[in-house]
Amino acid sequence: MNLTILGSTGSIGASTLDVVARHPDRYRVTALTAQCRDEILFEQCLRFKPRYAVLLDEAAAARLKQKLSVAALDTEVLHGMEALERVSSLPEVDAVMAAIVGAAGLRPTLAAARAGKKILLANKETLVMAGAVFMDAVRASGSVLLPIDSEHNAIFQSLPRDYAGDMAASGVSKILLTASGGPFRNTPLSELQSVTPEQACAHPNWSMGKKISVDSASMMNKGLEVIEAHWLFNVPADVIEVVVHPQSVIHSLVQYVDGSVLAQLGNPDMRTPIAYALAWPERIAAGVAPLDLYKVAQLDFTAPDFARFPCLGLAYQALRAGGTAPAVMNAANEVAVAAFLERRISFTAIPRLIEDVLASLPVSAVNTLDDVLGADVAARAAARTWGRQ
Repeated sequence: MNLTILGSTGSIGASTLDVVARHPDRYRVTALTAQCRDEILFEQCLRFKPRYAVLLDEAAAARLKQKLSVAALDTEVLHGMEALERVSSLPEVDAVMAAIVGAAGLRPTLAAARAGKKILLANKETLVMAGAVFMDAVRASGSVLLPIDSEHNAIFQSLPRDYAGDMAASGVSKILLTASGGPFRNTPLSELQSVTPEQACAHPNWSMGKKISVDSASMMNKGLEVIEAHWLFNVPADVIEVVVHPQSVIHSLVQYVDGSVLAQLGNPDMRTPIAYALAWPERIAAGVAPLDLYKVAQLDFTAPDFARFPCLGLAYQALRAGGTAPAVMNAANEVAVAAFLERRISFTAIPRLIEDVLASLPVSAVNTLDDVLGADVAARAAARTWGRQ
Protein backbone atom coordinates (compact mmCIF):
# COMPACT_ATOMS: atom_id res chain seq x y z
CA MET A 1 0.00 0.00 0.00
CA ASN A 2 1.39 3.40 -1.03
CA LEU A 3 0.87 6.18 1.54
CA THR A 4 0.84 9.95 1.68
CA ILE A 5 1.23 11.23 5.23
CA LEU A 6 -0.06 14.77 5.67
CA GLY A 7 1.55 16.23 8.79
CA SER A 8 4.29 13.63 9.19
CA THR A 9 6.33 15.66 11.71
CA GLY A 10 3.49 15.89 14.25
CA SER A 11 2.62 13.30 16.88
CA ILE A 12 0.11 11.43 14.71
CA GLY A 13 2.47 11.46 11.74
CA ALA A 14 5.34 10.15 13.84
CA SER A 15 3.13 7.38 15.27
CA THR A 16 2.02 6.46 11.76
CA LEU A 17 5.60 6.12 10.61
CA ASP A 18 6.35 3.98 13.66
CA VAL A 19 3.59 1.54 12.65
CA VAL A 20 4.66 1.65 9.00
CA ALA A 21 8.25 0.82 9.96
CA ARG A 22 7.02 -2.34 11.68
CA HIS A 23 5.49 -3.59 8.42
CA PRO A 24 7.90 -2.74 5.57
CA ASP A 25 6.42 -5.56 3.50
CA ARG A 26 2.94 -3.95 3.57
CA TYR A 27 3.49 -0.19 3.32
CA ARG A 28 5.56 2.22 1.26
CA VAL A 29 5.70 5.97 1.91
CA THR A 30 5.14 7.94 -1.30
CA ALA A 31 4.91 11.44 0.20
CA LEU A 32 5.64 13.13 3.52
CA THR A 33 4.47 16.64 4.33
CA ALA A 34 4.94 19.27 7.03
CA GLN A 35 4.37 22.94 7.61
CA CYS A 36 7.90 24.19 8.31
CA ARG A 37 9.83 21.59 10.36
CA ASP A 38 12.35 20.77 7.65
CA GLU A 39 14.93 19.22 10.02
CA ILE A 40 12.53 16.52 11.22
CA LEU A 41 11.21 15.99 7.70
CA PHE A 42 14.80 15.54 6.47
CA GLU A 43 15.40 12.76 9.01
CA GLN A 44 12.15 11.11 7.97
CA CYS A 45 13.13 11.33 4.31
CA LEU A 46 16.47 9.67 5.06
CA ARG A 47 14.70 6.76 6.71
CA PHE A 48 11.61 6.26 4.52
CA LYS A 49 12.86 7.60 1.17
CA PRO A 50 9.57 9.06 -0.10
CA ARG A 51 9.14 10.09 -3.73
CA TYR A 52 7.90 13.52 -2.59
CA ALA A 53 8.42 15.80 0.41
CA VAL A 54 6.17 18.85 0.78
CA LEU A 55 6.45 21.86 3.06
CA LEU A 56 3.94 24.69 3.25
CA ASP A 57 6.74 27.14 3.99
CA GLU A 58 8.83 28.03 0.94
CA ALA A 59 12.01 28.85 2.89
CA ALA A 60 11.81 25.55 4.75
CA ALA A 61 11.35 23.74 1.44
CA ALA A 62 14.50 25.40 0.08
CA ARG A 63 16.48 24.26 3.14
CA LEU A 64 15.18 20.71 2.80
CA LYS A 65 16.00 20.60 -0.90
CA GLN A 66 19.58 21.60 -0.17
CA LYS A 67 19.98 18.95 2.55
CA LEU A 68 18.53 16.20 0.38
CA SER A 69 20.82 17.21 -2.47
CA VAL A 70 23.87 16.89 -0.23
CA ALA A 71 22.58 13.51 0.96
CA ALA A 72 22.07 12.44 -2.68
CA LEU A 73 18.52 11.36 -1.93
CA ASP A 74 16.11 11.18 -4.86
CA THR A 75 13.14 12.89 -3.18
CA GLU A 76 11.38 15.71 -5.00
CA VAL A 77 10.74 18.72 -2.74
CA LEU A 78 7.57 20.76 -3.29
CA HIS A 79 5.99 23.61 -1.36
CA GLY A 80 2.61 25.26 -0.90
CA MET A 81 -1.03 24.26 -0.61
CA GLU A 82 -1.35 23.09 -4.22
CA ALA A 83 1.53 20.68 -3.66
CA LEU A 84 -0.27 19.25 -0.62
CA GLU A 85 -3.37 18.71 -2.76
CA ARG A 86 -1.26 17.11 -5.48
CA VAL A 87 0.39 14.48 -3.25
CA SER A 88 -3.00 13.73 -1.67
CA SER A 89 -4.46 12.74 -5.03
CA LEU A 90 -1.54 11.07 -6.84
CA PRO A 91 -2.72 8.08 -8.93
CA GLU A 92 -0.17 5.78 -7.29
CA VAL A 93 -1.25 6.68 -3.74
CA ASP A 94 -3.67 4.22 -2.14
CA ALA A 95 -4.21 5.84 1.26
CA VAL A 96 -3.77 9.26 2.83
CA MET A 97 -3.14 9.87 6.51
CA ALA A 98 -4.76 13.27 7.11
CA ALA A 99 -2.94 14.48 10.23
CA ILE A 100 -2.41 18.19 9.57
CA VAL A 101 -3.68 20.16 12.57
CA GLY A 102 -6.14 22.96 11.95
CA ALA A 103 -7.87 24.43 8.92
CA ALA A 104 -4.73 23.96 6.79
CA GLY A 105 -5.61 20.28 6.50
CA LEU A 106 -8.98 20.88 4.87
CA ARG A 107 -8.03 21.32 1.22
CA PRO A 108 -5.59 18.38 0.86
CA THR A 109 -7.96 16.06 2.73
CA LEU A 110 -10.81 17.10 0.46
CA ALA A 111 -8.55 16.50 -2.55
CA ALA A 112 -7.94 12.94 -1.31
CA ALA A 113 -11.69 12.39 -0.94
CA ARG A 114 -12.41 13.66 -4.43
CA ALA A 115 -9.71 11.32 -5.78
CA GLY A 116 -11.36 8.32 -4.11
CA LYS A 117 -8.50 7.55 -1.73
CA LYS A 118 -8.68 5.55 1.46
CA ILE A 119 -8.58 8.35 4.04
CA LEU A 120 -7.27 7.90 7.56
CA LEU A 121 -8.83 10.98 9.10
CA ALA A 122 -7.01 12.57 12.03
CA ASN A 123 -7.77 16.16 11.02
CA LYS A 124 -10.84 17.24 12.99
CA GLU A 125 -11.34 20.49 11.14
CA THR A 126 -12.18 18.81 7.83
CA LEU A 127 -15.47 17.53 9.26
CA VAL A 128 -16.04 20.40 11.69
CA MET A 129 -15.71 23.07 9.04
CA ALA A 130 -16.95 21.33 5.92
CA GLY A 131 -18.70 18.14 7.01
CA ALA A 132 -21.42 18.26 4.35
CA VAL A 133 -19.03 19.09 1.50
CA PHE A 134 -16.49 16.47 2.60
CA MET A 135 -19.00 13.66 3.13
CA ASP A 136 -20.59 14.41 -0.25
CA ALA A 137 -17.13 14.05 -1.85
CA VAL A 138 -16.51 10.77 -0.03
CA ARG A 139 -19.82 9.32 -1.21
CA ALA A 140 -19.42 10.59 -4.78
CA SER A 141 -15.93 9.11 -5.26
CA GLY A 142 -16.42 5.91 -3.28
CA SER A 143 -13.60 6.90 -0.96
CA VAL A 144 -13.15 4.80 2.19
CA LEU A 145 -13.19 6.95 5.34
CA LEU A 146 -11.62 5.60 8.53
CA PRO A 147 -11.44 7.72 11.70
CA ILE A 148 -8.14 7.97 13.59
CA ASP A 149 -9.22 9.89 16.69
CA SER A 150 -9.15 7.25 19.41
CA GLU A 151 -12.78 8.02 20.29
CA HIS A 152 -14.18 7.79 16.78
CA ASN A 153 -12.05 4.79 15.99
CA ALA A 154 -13.49 3.11 19.11
CA ILE A 155 -17.02 3.93 17.96
CA PHE A 156 -16.22 2.58 14.49
CA GLN A 157 -14.99 -0.66 16.08
CA SER A 158 -18.09 -0.89 18.33
CA LEU A 159 -20.67 -0.34 15.58
CA PRO A 160 -21.91 -3.19 13.37
CA ARG A 161 -19.49 -3.93 10.51
CA ASP A 162 -22.20 -3.09 7.97
CA TYR A 163 -23.29 0.17 9.67
CA ALA A 164 -24.29 2.60 6.92
CA GLY A 165 -25.45 5.63 8.87
CA ASP A 166 -28.88 4.37 9.87
CA MET A 167 -29.14 4.21 13.67
CA ALA A 168 -32.62 2.69 13.71
CA ALA A 169 -31.76 -0.07 11.26
CA SER A 170 -28.68 -0.99 13.29
CA GLY A 171 -30.38 -0.81 16.69
CA VAL A 172 -28.12 2.01 17.90
CA SER A 173 -29.60 4.35 20.51
CA LYS A 174 -26.68 6.49 21.66
CA ILE A 175 -23.03 7.37 21.01
CA LEU A 176 -20.93 7.84 24.15
CA LEU A 177 -17.72 9.86 23.65
CA THR A 178 -15.26 9.52 26.50
CA ALA A 179 -13.09 12.44 27.64
CA SER A 180 -10.19 12.46 30.07
CA GLY A 181 -11.19 15.84 31.46
CA GLY A 182 -7.70 17.14 30.75
CA PRO A 183 -5.31 18.76 33.24
CA PHE A 184 -7.95 21.08 34.78
CA ARG A 185 -10.63 18.50 35.59
CA ASN A 186 -10.27 19.19 39.32
CA THR A 187 -8.73 22.65 39.29
CA PRO A 188 -10.75 25.18 41.34
CA LEU A 189 -12.72 27.43 38.96
CA SER A 190 -11.18 30.50 40.61
CA GLU A 191 -7.72 29.38 39.47
CA LEU A 192 -8.50 28.80 35.79
CA GLN A 193 -8.11 32.50 35.00
CA SER A 194 -4.40 32.34 35.82
CA VAL A 195 -3.35 28.97 34.36
CA THR A 196 -0.36 29.07 32.01
CA PRO A 197 0.17 27.58 28.55
CA GLU A 198 2.64 25.15 30.11
CA GLN A 199 0.00 23.89 32.53
CA ALA A 200 -2.60 23.62 29.74
CA CYS A 201 -0.22 21.57 27.59
CA ALA A 202 0.58 19.08 30.36
CA HIS A 203 -2.03 16.45 29.48
CA PRO A 204 -2.22 13.66 32.06
CA ASN A 205 -2.57 10.77 29.59
CA TRP A 206 -1.69 11.75 26.02
CA SER A 207 1.35 13.29 24.35
CA MET A 208 0.04 15.82 21.81
CA GLY A 209 0.90 19.07 20.08
CA LYS A 210 0.30 22.41 21.80
CA LYS A 211 -2.90 23.36 19.99
CA ILE A 212 -4.59 20.00 20.58
CA SER A 213 -3.39 19.99 24.20
CA VAL A 214 -5.00 23.38 24.88
CA ASP A 215 -8.18 22.17 23.16
CA SER A 216 -8.17 19.16 25.46
CA ALA A 217 -7.69 21.40 28.52
CA SER A 218 -10.72 23.51 27.47
CA MET A 219 -12.65 20.45 26.24
CA MET A 220 -13.05 22.15 22.87
CA ASN A 221 -11.30 19.05 21.57
CA LYS A 222 -14.26 17.00 22.75
CA GLY A 223 -16.66 19.54 21.27
CA LEU A 224 -14.98 19.17 17.89
CA GLU A 225 -15.27 15.40 18.27
CA VAL A 226 -19.01 15.71 18.91
CA ILE A 227 -19.35 17.50 15.57
CA GLU A 228 -17.13 14.92 13.89
CA ALA A 229 -19.26 12.09 15.28
CA HIS A 230 -22.36 13.72 13.84
CA TRP A 231 -20.90 13.59 10.32
CA LEU A 232 -19.03 10.29 10.57
CA PHE A 233 -21.93 8.27 11.93
CA ASN A 234 -24.93 10.32 10.75
CA VAL A 235 -26.29 10.88 14.26
CA PRO A 236 -27.95 14.02 15.70
CA ALA A 237 -26.46 16.06 18.54
CA ASP A 238 -29.05 14.83 21.01
CA VAL A 239 -27.80 11.23 20.91
CA ILE A 240 -24.09 12.11 21.29
CA GLU A 241 -23.19 12.13 24.97
CA VAL A 242 -19.82 13.06 26.49
CA VAL A 243 -18.63 11.02 29.48
CA VAL A 244 -15.61 12.12 31.53
CA HIS A 245 -13.39 9.08 32.06
CA PRO A 246 -10.03 10.12 33.58
CA GLN A 247 -8.17 6.86 32.96
CA SER A 248 -8.57 7.07 29.14
CA VAL A 249 -8.84 3.27 28.98
CA ILE A 250 -12.32 3.06 27.48
CA HIS A 251 -11.98 5.12 24.32
CA SER A 252 -15.71 5.36 23.55
CA LEU A 253 -18.91 3.34 23.63
CA VAL A 254 -22.01 2.57 21.57
CA GLN A 255 -25.36 1.98 23.28
CA TYR A 256 -27.93 -0.28 21.63
CA VAL A 257 -31.71 -0.44 21.95
CA ASP A 258 -31.57 -3.86 23.65
CA GLY A 259 -29.62 -2.42 26.59
CA SER A 260 -26.20 -3.55 25.38
CA VAL A 261 -23.28 -1.12 25.54
CA LEU A 262 -20.22 -2.04 23.49
CA ALA A 263 -16.88 -0.38 24.20
CA GLN A 264 -13.33 -0.46 22.87
CA LEU A 265 -10.60 -0.54 25.52
CA GLY A 266 -6.85 -0.14 25.27
CA ASN A 267 -3.82 1.69 26.55
CA PRO A 268 -3.77 5.38 25.55
CA ASP A 269 -1.53 5.04 22.50
CA MET A 270 -2.48 6.42 19.08
CA ARG A 271 -0.67 3.60 17.31
CA THR A 272 -3.63 1.33 18.04
CA PRO A 273 -6.25 3.26 16.01
CA ILE A 274 -3.63 4.05 13.36
CA ALA A 275 -2.77 0.37 12.89
CA TYR A 276 -6.45 -0.57 12.87
CA ALA A 277 -7.20 1.94 10.11
CA LEU A 278 -4.09 1.12 8.07
CA ALA A 279 -4.89 -2.59 7.92
CA TRP A 280 -8.70 -2.48 8.08
CA PRO A 281 -10.50 -4.85 7.87
CA GLU A 282 -7.48 -6.85 9.08
CA ARG A 283 -5.51 -6.24 12.28
CA ILE A 284 -1.75 -5.85 12.56
CA ALA A 285 0.76 -5.36 15.37
CA ALA A 286 1.05 -1.73 16.47
CA GLY A 287 3.84 -1.96 19.03
CA VAL A 288 1.36 -1.23 21.83
CA ALA A 289 1.41 -3.21 25.05
CA PRO A 290 -1.83 -5.08 25.82
CA LEU A 291 -4.09 -3.60 28.47
CA ASP A 292 -3.43 -4.90 31.99
CA LEU A 293 -6.82 -4.75 33.70
CA TYR A 294 -5.32 -5.69 37.06
CA LYS A 295 -3.01 -2.69 36.83
CA VAL A 296 -5.84 -0.37 35.76
CA ALA A 297 -7.94 -1.67 38.67
CA GLN A 298 -10.51 1.14 38.59
CA LEU A 299 -12.52 2.97 35.95
CA ASP A 300 -14.30 6.24 36.81
CA PHE A 301 -17.06 8.07 34.94
CA THR A 302 -18.64 11.48 35.55
CA ALA A 303 -20.81 13.89 33.60
CA PRO A 304 -18.98 16.88 32.03
CA ASP A 305 -19.16 20.21 33.87
CA PHE A 306 -20.39 22.71 31.27
CA ALA A 307 -19.67 25.62 33.64
CA ARG A 308 -16.04 24.53 33.91
CA PHE A 309 -15.81 23.73 30.20
CA PRO A 310 -17.99 26.24 28.31
CA CYS A 311 -16.24 25.38 25.03
CA LEU A 312 -18.03 22.03 25.02
CA GLY A 313 -21.40 23.77 25.21
CA LEU A 314 -20.39 26.15 22.41
CA ALA A 315 -19.61 23.17 20.17
CA TYR A 316 -23.04 21.65 20.75
CA GLN A 317 -24.54 25.09 20.06
CA ALA A 318 -22.66 25.38 16.76
CA LEU A 319 -23.62 21.86 15.69
CA ARG A 320 -27.30 22.54 16.32
CA ALA A 321 -27.10 25.88 14.49
CA GLY A 322 -25.56 24.13 11.48
CA GLY A 323 -24.43 25.85 8.29
CA THR A 324 -21.31 27.96 8.75
CA ALA A 325 -21.55 28.06 12.57
CA PRO A 326 -19.09 25.18 13.18
CA ALA A 327 -16.55 26.74 10.78
CA VAL A 328 -16.90 30.09 12.57
CA MET A 329 -16.46 28.43 15.94
CA ASN A 330 -13.41 26.49 14.77
CA ALA A 331 -11.71 29.57 13.31
CA ALA A 332 -12.38 31.64 16.42
CA ASN A 333 -10.99 28.84 18.57
CA GLU A 334 -7.79 28.58 16.51
CA VAL A 335 -7.18 32.32 16.89
CA ALA A 336 -8.04 32.22 20.60
CA VAL A 337 -5.74 29.27 21.32
CA ALA A 338 -2.87 30.93 19.46
CA ALA A 339 -3.41 34.11 21.48
CA PHE A 340 -3.42 32.11 24.73
CA LEU A 341 -0.22 30.27 23.80
CA GLU A 342 1.37 33.65 23.08
CA ARG A 343 0.11 34.86 26.50
CA ARG A 344 -2.03 37.63 24.96
CA ILE A 345 -5.28 36.37 26.48
CA SER A 346 -6.13 34.25 29.51
CA PHE A 347 -7.32 30.65 29.39
CA THR A 348 -10.82 31.66 30.46
CA ALA A 349 -10.96 34.26 27.66
CA ILE A 350 -10.87 31.49 25.03
CA PRO A 351 -14.59 30.59 25.31
CA ARG A 352 -15.59 34.25 25.71
CA LEU A 353 -13.86 35.13 22.45
CA ILE A 354 -15.50 32.20 20.64
CA GLU A 355 -18.94 33.02 21.98
CA ASP A 356 -18.67 36.67 20.95
CA VAL A 357 -17.50 35.79 17.43
CA LEU A 358 -20.35 33.28 17.02
CA ALA A 359 -22.82 35.94 18.12
CA SER A 360 -21.37 38.58 15.79
CA LEU A 361 -21.53 36.65 12.51
CA PRO A 362 -24.65 35.38 10.69
CA VAL A 363 -25.10 31.66 10.05
CA SER A 364 -25.22 30.86 6.34
CA ALA A 365 -25.88 27.64 4.43
CA VAL A 366 -22.89 25.58 3.28
CA ASN A 367 -23.16 24.44 -0.33
CA THR A 368 -19.56 24.69 -1.49
CA LEU A 369 -16.05 24.85 -0.07
CA ASP A 370 -16.03 28.60 -0.76
CA ASP A 371 -18.90 29.04 1.71
CA VAL A 372 -16.75 27.40 4.38
CA LEU A 373 -13.58 29.29 3.54
CA GLY A 374 -15.45 32.62 3.49
CA ALA A 375 -16.86 31.96 6.96
CA ASP A 376 -13.40 30.96 8.16
CA VAL A 377 -11.84 34.22 6.93
CA ALA A 378 -14.61 36.35 8.44
CA ALA A 379 -14.39 34.56 11.79
CA ARG A 380 -10.62 34.92 11.98
CA ALA A 381 -10.87 38.64 11.23
CA ALA A 382 -13.49 39.08 13.96
CA ALA A 383 -11.47 37.01 16.42
CA ARG A 384 -8.28 38.99 15.85
CA THR A 385 -10.03 42.26 16.67
CA TRP A 386 -11.71 40.84 19.78
CA GLY A 387 -11.19 42.95 22.85
CA ARG A 388 -10.12 46.04 20.88
CA GLN A 389 -13.62 47.49 20.47
